[in-house]
Amino acid sequence: MDRKVRIGFVGVGSMGQCAHLRHYATLPGVEVVAIAELRPELGRRVAARYGVPRVYPDGVSMLANEPLDGIVAVQMFTYNGSLLPQLYGAGIPILTEKPLAGSLPVGEKLLEALAAGGSWQMVAYHKRSDPAVTYARERIAAFQASDELGRMRYVRLTMPPGDWVAGGFTDLITTDEPLPPLAEDPAPGDLDAEGFAAYVRFVNYYIHQVNLMRYLLREPYRVTHAAPSGVLLAVESASGVTGVIEMAAYRTTVDWQETFLVSFERGYIRGTLPAPMSANRPGQVEVLCDPGDGATPEVTAPHLPWVGAMRQQALNFVAAIRGEIEPPCGAAEALEDLRVARDYLRLWKGV
Repeated sequence: MDRKVRIGFVGVGSMGQCAHLRHYATLPGVEVVAIAELRPELGRRVAARYGVPRVYPDGVSMLANEPLDGIVAVQMFTYNGSLLPQLYGAGIPILTEKPLAGSLPVGEKLLEALAAGGSWQMVAYHKRSDPAVTYARERIAAFQASDELGRMRYVRLTMPPGDWVAGGFTDLITTDEPLPPLAEDPAPGDLDAEGFAAYVRFVNYYIHQVNLMRYLLREPYRVTHAAPSGVLLAVESASGVTGVIEMAAYRTTVDWQETFLVSFERGYIRGTLPAPMSANRPGQVEVLCDPGDGATPEVTAPHLPWVGAMRQQALNFVAAIRGEIEPPCGAAEALEDLRVARDYLRLWKGV
């Protein structure tokens, strides 16, 4: 593709604007040509701010009039079951926020509709695009190939609730327009209202860690334990590596304290990740190599590029549209996250 990539946006609420549009509007080789927004005044104001030439009342009318290379469709995930099939039929690559859907049955139906539409979907697990996670994953693969540090033994993820916004909505455009009623995805038949609400809360907040666990393990895993307190989720990978996700052990109100640790027999890779909405800040990584036998242990910490995960994610979606890379996380893998979440809820709440 030797021309600009033409992107259309479906939904420009808070995340649509500040986590996505602000980046696509300034990417080299990209043109945001249209916005579809149910609130007309909001659509006009956002288009004016970001220099988008055309605004439509919905995604269907946008697709009928715009030749697009990609769609960014950002709205509450419990609306995905009704909205996304309308967009899949265009056969255009699409990016949506995490998780894939509000329930496993809806996610399975979305994959069927996506296949029938003939295109692909990238799910916005932005942590996979953070330079720190990219670096860590590359080192993990290298250590596994060389056996320099022995076998992987343990993966630990922590993400206590905190200030995930980090000032990232300071330039948000709002209006007083009410959002029109939308068809929300139904609850699955195997959960009552209380159980479904617990599932939605979990996947809304901790599905990032469910996904990141698989990315760092580099293989599938299963849930083995759910602490009754809701603080910890334990897993075992296909090759027997233990993993834990520590959740709300404590909270911070003006900070974000997210970490990862990947342990081998003779060393580790550990890192910290910035607040999701912070700009131009990568995570940080430290690597310990302690081969023993008289060799001097070494701790290294790379200087990573000053790019935030959200912006790098936008770059990755455009590169995937151009055919230069595979999408960091496709819809099929995102469905696995919903399965893991359902297994966790079964162990945690007994439903």
